[in-house]
Amino acid sequence: MTITEGSIPTNDEQLDHHSVELPASSIKSASLAVADVKFDSEKSKTVFNFGNITSRFVYSLARNLYTIKKIALAMAFVINLMLLFYKVSSYIPASNEIAAISGEQMESEEEAEDVVEFIKIEESWYYLEPLLKGLAMLHSLLSFFMLIAYYNLKVPLIIFKREKEIARNLEFEGLYITEQAEDNYRAYWDKLVISTGSFPVNYWDKFVKKRVLAKYAEQYDYDALSKLLGICKGSNMDEQQNSGWLSFITNCDWQYQIWKVGVTFMDNVFLYNLGYFILSLMGNFSYFFFAAHLLDIAVVIPTLKTILQSVTHNGKQLVLTVMLLIIVVYIYTVIAFNFFRKFYVQEEDDQVDRKCHNMLTGVRAGGGIGDEIEPPDGDEYEVYRIIFDITFFFFVIVILLAILQGLIIDAFGELRDQLQSVSDDMESNCFICGIGKDYFDTVPHGFDTHVAKEHNLANYMFFLMHLINKPDTDYTGQETYVWELYQKRTWDFFPVGECFRKQEEELSAGGNKDKD
Repeated sequence: MTITEGSIPTNDEQLDHHSVELPASSIKSASLAVADVKFDSEKSKTVFNFGNITSRFVYSLARNLYTIKKIALAMAFVINLMLLFYKVSSYIPASNEIAAISGEQMESEEEAEDVVEFIKIEESWYYLEPLLKGLAMLHSLLSFFMLIAYYNLKVPLIIFKREKEIARNLEFEGLYITEQAEDNYRAYWDKLVISTGSFPVNYWDKFVKKRVLAKYAEQYDYDALSKLLGICKGSNMDEQQNSGWLSFITNCDWQYQIWKVGVTFMDNVFLYNLGYFILSLMGNFSYFFFAAHLLDIAVVIPTLKTILQSVTHNGKQLVLTVMLLIIVVYIYTVIAFNFFRKFYVQEEDDQVDRKCHNMLTGVRAGGGIGDEIEPPDGDEYEVYRIIFDITFFFFVIVILLAILQGLIIDAFGELRDQLQSVSDDMESNCFICGIGKDYFDTVPHGFDTHVAKEHNLANYMFFLMHLINKPDTDYTGQETYVWELYQKRTWDFFPVGECFRKQEEELSAGGNKDKD
């Protein structure tokens, strides 16, 4: 191969018996272009690596969310253990000096009034102070990581499920079209996202708005439907966006982003993690805020979580019962305030303490529960006092408090039975086909092999996600059939009562009959 002046040799091709000639100006232009491409590629590679490192760090936090929670809980226990070495010290401020004294050294009431108390760690454990400060800062950092991990692990799924729920209600139930949503803040907030250009393009079905419009256009006003769905003539949702911060601010769908923020803050677990982080920050100013983090043990340990859910399971009934309890106690307070207030008086060291001479303290006294009151012996209201005390004990202590306890106990038993039922069903029956374990275990490890290979639940989940992410124009016949049933929430494509082994046995049995 001969290379003349102005030619560029190539290493990827062997050009024997040929010459490649280019002008000198072309060589210069090509060199500059190569240099620019090389610079741009190195620059983009640097930026990509930085973003890749950040993404890897965030994904690592998301994968280890529950490990971080356990570490933070253990750290909270250590911090609270160190708080046991705190004590109260006091001193009397003077003009020239501060005389430190203990509580037993106070001789007069005037000195006691001037005493200033403060909390500090015991002198013999002084070295725990910097360690406690470091643990508090590290706990706050872990709490922040927990918030980031939950936001990246769970919030996208919450947004996805919420979008899908809105789209299905809009398409199949005619929500906001044929019927209005329930009068609650969630329904009004969801209506905000329907007219946005990003709904539901970002996740799964780009054509749901068009299907809704085609379904209800004949019955309702076309322009009103278009306005509700946010469909404008000539709009292109897939329009290429420009680069730069200004273009990002201009082209960003802020209404959709605000809706996402609202949905995020409606999630109870996210609010719990946010409150956990705020309490951890406050713990850097007062270490005693870390006592609240010990309650996280009821979230980390599943058994304790079930106990906590038993309190909130019948939350509405519990709140209504507590309201009834408060009303009954208030009625008894009114009766005690008007007729029996003379009994709610304590005398000690010539000082009279009147327990029920105003309504507020009467409510707090609870009709006498927990307070020392005078016996009604020989008083003209003795019979009425006895009736008052007995009815209070019967209605408040025996009935209402027993109802509260019964609601909690019943909820705990119901949750326990549900968990046990689900566990037994998953262990004894195939989730896909529903055939019992006894049928497969005629062969050694038959049931385990069946649920791991033939009817693996994860395979069905992956298949549904494949259909969600795949364009419907590329579906095969079977995929179209499954997708249509899935859209209608009909699970007829699941092989209920069927499996390969059963089909093979039926075929072999049919073949034997033909032979006979």
